[in-house]
Parts: sequence; C-alpha cells; structure tokens
Amino acid sequence: MQDAAPPLQRLLDIMARLRDPESGCPWDQAQDFASIAPYSIEEAYEVADTIAREDWNGLPDELGDLLLQVVYHAQMADEKGLFDFATVATLIGDKMVRRHPHVFGEAEAQAGQWENGKALERLARNRRGTLDDVPVGLPALMRARKLSARAARVGFDWDTVGEVAAKVDEELDELKVELESGDREKIFDELGDVLFTLATLARKLDMDPEACLRQANAKFTRRFTAVEHDLADRGLALADVDVKTMEEGWQAVKRRERAAGEKA
Repeated sequence: MQDAAPPLQRLLDIMARLRDPESGCPWDQAQDFASIAPYSIEEAYEVADTIAREDWNGLPDELGDLLLQVVYHAQMADEKGLFDFATVATLIGDKMVRRHPHVFGEAEAQAGQWENGKALERLARNRRGTLDDVPVGLPALMRARKLSARAARVGFDWDTVGEVAAKVDEELDELKVELESGDREKIFDELGDVLFTLATLARKLDMDPEACLRQANAKFTRRFTAVEHDLADRGLALADVDVKTMEEGWQAVKRRERAAGEKA
C-alpha cells in the first residue's frame, strides 16, 4: 500500500500556496467557508453518482475532489487560527476509536453502541434535544429520513411497514382534498407531508430515499431519451407530436426494457 503522507502533504502545500495572499490564485484567495460549502455538497453528490454508476476508474478522481473540500476548509480555518487539518484528522480518528470500544478497547460489542456514543457527544456539545444535530443543510429528503430515524430511536415510530404505507395513503387523501380546494398554501403543506411520510416509509424499508429518487431520475432520463430517439428515427421531434403519441412511445420503451430484462 502506498504511503499516503507525502501525497497528502503535497495537497496541503498546494492549497496553502493557492490561498497565499501574495502569490496565490485570486479566485481561491477570495473564497470563504460559505462560498465553498456548496461545492462541498456538490462533490459529495458526484462521489455518490460515481458509485451508483459503478465507475471505479473515476471514483479516485471524485474522492480527490471531495478531499480537496476538506483541505480547503481546513486551510481557511488555519488562516483564522481556528484549527488545522491535523486537528480534523485527529478528531475523526479519536471519534472512530471512541465509538468502537469493542474493536479498540476491552469492552464487548453492544447493540446501539454507535448511537449511544453519538448521544454522549451531543450532550458534550450542549445539544440535548433528540433532533438538535440533524443538519439543516442536508437535502430535504435525506433530512426527513434522518429526522424520522432519530425520533424512532426514542420510540416515536410505527410498528410495521404496513402502518407507514397506510399513513402514506392518508396523507395522499388529505392532499387530494386540498387539490380540490385549490388553496396553494395548503397544497404546499400537504405535499410536504406526503414527501416526509414517503421518506419515513423508505427508512422503514431500510432504503435510502435519495438513492431511490436518483434511480427514478435515471430511469426517467433513460426512457425519455429513448422516446426522443425513436421519434427522431421517424423524422419527428417531440414538438411535432401530442402527449398521446409520447405516451405510446413511453410504453413501447418500457416493453423493450422488460423484454431485454427477461432475456438477460
């Protein structure tokens, strides 16, 4: 295995050079925590996308982009005298050891050990509420799953998947009522309830709602593009046909996919 220290030190030195107030890059010099944070989120999603596509050749590059975000924030913090990269690495190392006493200590493995450790850490940070440290900046669907999971740990949960599915139906019925009323504010509120309950259903099924939606997005993109290509083969564009023709094309694409799946 390659020694990671020299490449990591080189990356730290590069970032320090980019941020140098005299000889650095003007764009990098102008950034702050708030301006870089969106890039950090974007790079995390690009890592997830690369994994979903099983692009193992591209994954090291995407992980590098994500690591750069950590280095970037650490460099800015070091400039302000807040902390440095070594502090970041030390803290996460300590945390992993602390949360795995059954691996690094004498204690036996216990169910819920990880969450018990996190609860103690929340208390140490004066975050006593069950939901206090679920990040507000998470994508809403991901945060909904985490919020319901955190509530479930203290007993606020349904017993079965079927009960959650029934709640989804209940929320959909309430949405339909407001759709009839035409009250956009109430529709907005009820649609949010539907999405939150669907995220809870995903948790109950031990599935990631973001991953489910990413797969649905990929499926829609694949099928819509196939419809567009089929029309192009007939000398037509989407603007040339009505929605009925598009739907017929959509169903034809679905049948092809099913047939291909059965042959596979």
